[in-house]
Amino acid sequence: MVSGSIAVIGAGMVTIGVGVGIGKLAAAAMDGIARQPEMAPKIQVNMLIAAALIEGVALFCAVICLLAK
Repeated sequence: MVSGSIAVIGAGMVTIGVGVGIGKLAAAAMDGIARQPEMAPKIQVNMLIAAALIEGVALFCAVICLLAK
């Protein structure tokens, strides 16, 4: 019973961490695009790849948290 509650808390922490990480990533990308508009396509591609990797790690962590019963 207790380990299930801890797993839910862990999944919530993963979600918060992902939200903060992707928010910082998007803010940095917008900063870079504002400074060098001609680099926007490359910045966007790199941002999307990094966001996908962050989401993949977050999904992996959430599954581990929920399976740790």
